Amino acid sequence: MDKLMTAEEAAGQLQDGMTVGFGGWGPRRKPMAVVRAILRSNVKNLTVVAYGGPEVGMLCAAGKVKKLVYGFATMDAIPLEPWYRKARQNGEIEIMEVDEGAFQWGLRAAGMRLPFLPTRCGLGTDLMNKHPELKTIRSPYADGEELLAMPALNLDAAFVHVNVADRLGNTLITGTDPYFDHLFARAAQRCFVSAERVEDRLALTAEEAGDNTFERYLVAGVVQAPLGAHPTSCAPDYGWDMEHLKRYVASAKEEGGWQEYMESFVVPGEAAYQDANGGSGAMGRLPLPVF
Repeated sequence: MDKLMTAEEAAGQLQDGMTVGFGGWGPRRKPMAVVRAILRSNVKNLTVVAYGGPEVGMLCAAGKVKKLVYGFATMDAIPLEPWYRKARQNGEIEIMEVDEGAFQWGLRAAGMRLPFLPTRCGLGTDLMNKHPELKTIRSPYADGEELLAMPALNLDAAFVHVNVADRLGNTLITGTDPYFDHLFARAAQRCFVSAERVEDRLALTAEEAGDNTFERYLVAGVVQAPLGAHPTSCAPDYGWDMEHLKRYVASAKEEGGWQEYMESFVVPGEAAYQDANGGSGAMGRLPLPVF
C-alpha cells in the first residue's frame, strides 16, 4: 500500500509515444519537479494533454513532444508560452487546440470510459474548420439538436501536484481552486501525484474531506516534492516566481538559451535547483499573485 516514490521513478514510468496529462492551470500548481525529472530522462514522442503552462513549453523545447492537445499555453502575466510558440510556429509539433470547455468534456469522457460526450462548446467557431477530424452528432430525441461529439482524452499517465498527500495516495488540495486535477486523475490509466508534504496516513475531518478531490485508488505513485510546483504557484503555500519565469522566457530568444537553462536549472537536480533560486526559504515566501 506504500506508494511513495521519487520524481525520477515517477518519470521512469513513461515510455516513448505515451499520452500524458499534466494537471494545474497555466502557471499554477504544475507538477514541475516531476517535469524536470522527465526533462532529464530519455523519453520522447509524447502526446501532451494540458491546460498548458511552462511544462508544455519546456517539454517542447526539449524535443519530447510529438503532439499537443490543449486549451491554451500561457503564464498569465506572460500571455503566450514562448517555447510552445516557437515549436508551433516552426511546425515542430502536431496540435489539437480546443476551447477550455470542450477540453474538460474530453477529460470527463475518458474518466467515464465513454468514447465521447456531446457538447455545445466549439459550435459556431473555427474549431471544426481547424480540426475536421472532430465530428458532430444529432440528438436522438425530439429536439434533434446537432452537438459536437468531443472525443475522450484518454491518458496513459497523468501527473498532478497537490498540497498534502499520504503514502496511500490520499490527497488534499487546500488552495481555493482545485482546477480540473480530478478529471486528469480519472482520465488516466495511472496517475502520479507530487506533494508539498507527505504524511504516513491522513486522518480527515468532514470539512477537510472536501479538499480530497479524487480517490486514492486512482493514484499509482506519490512523490514528496516540497516546492515542487516552482516556478509556478502553489496556493496557499507560495506564489509564482515571476523573475524565474522571465529568465526562462528570455532563454527562448537567446542562442543556445534552452541548453543554458537546462544546465543551470534542470540537469543538476532539485537540491541545486532550489539553491539556484535563492533557497527553500526564499522560494516558500514568494507572494501569491493578486488578480
